[in-house]
Amino acid sequence: MNLDIGKGEIVALVGESGCGKTTLARSLLGLVPPTEGRITFAGEPLSYSSRALRAYRKRAQLVLQDPSGSLNPRHTVYDAVAEGLRIHRTPGDERTAVARALSLAGLRPPERFFLRYPHELSGGQRQRVVIAGALALEPELIVADEPVASLDASVRGEILALLLRLREELGLSALVVTHDLGLAWNIADRVAVMYLGRIVEAGPVEEVLTRPRHPYTQALLSVLPEAPGEPVVLSGEPPDPTNIPGGCRFHARCHILASGEAERAGVADACRTKDLPVLGGHEAGVACHWATAREEAATGREGDTSRGEGASRDAGTSRTRDTSRTDDGAQGGDVASTTGG
Repeated sequence: MNLDIGKGEIVALVGESGCGKTTLARSLLGLVPPTEGRITFAGEPLSYSSRALRAYRKRAQLVLQDPSGSLNPRHTVYDAVAEGLRIHRTPGDERTAVARALSLAGLRPPERFFLRYPHELSGGQRQRVVIAGALALEPELIVADEPVASLDASVRGEILALLLRLREELGLSALVVTHDLGLAWNIADRVAVMYLGRIVEAGPVEEVLTRPRHPYTQALLSVLPEAPGEPVVLSGEPPDPTNIPGGCRFHARCHILASGEAERAGVADACRTKDLPVLGGHEAGVACHWATAREEAATGREGDTSRGEGASRDAGTSRTRDTSRTDDGAQGGDVASTTGG
């Protein structure tokens, strides 16, 4: 798969449990070497030597979903936040760095929390301590694995607002791993939908979540409370990841194939037998024979309409070709990127 995260960008990686989201996040942090492909950070391939990983982990930090499990119950808040500074022997005044990190995480005044223990804090405060521990090293990338899954609904919004504020104030990039499409909508710039170890759809969050193209994305969105129509019920269970079927990985559970729509589009055999190309790292796209066929057919109809309109114009009308080009302005380079089969 290819997945790029730009500077100051939040990318949400969504999909059901067991699809490989956390494994990808661990690979991005250098905890699990990829079996194929490579990971690059700031344009440089990630090296797996002890020295290189030590330097890299100052720049890329992890925030886990369970703050109670992330914090040592015998360590004070001060020690929890200072742990990374001590491991990496970060120069400068430790107390100042800890206070700054706690303040950035919304625990103010920070000195009030120095000598507290995790059991003396609320769930939201514990998660802020975990975030402060990551911020203490001034990273460029945060990988947040289900960062609000264990929190009360009333606290989730506060933590999401904190992550957005940190992006604005510090220019942080983030990969947010989640199965919650509502969270992706509220926090992400781009979203990548993952199924059985493969990204099947990716693009700007508004585009993917309001106009889904892949049948799996459509099924995920159909079960949201605010979704119109009946929810899509997928048949069976995801295939064994050690024995991935040929063709599209989703074809055994695909409601489009089961309903005959893929047959009518002329792609049913391709769905069952032909693998799909890996999506580009930063571009919007969908890995689906049916969606691609539909879009190609729609493009052909638009072309026919255009040609018909052109033929009906006055033959004496002069025509000019617009050679101007509009550049959208790409982001200033990718912070992190994964490339593989």
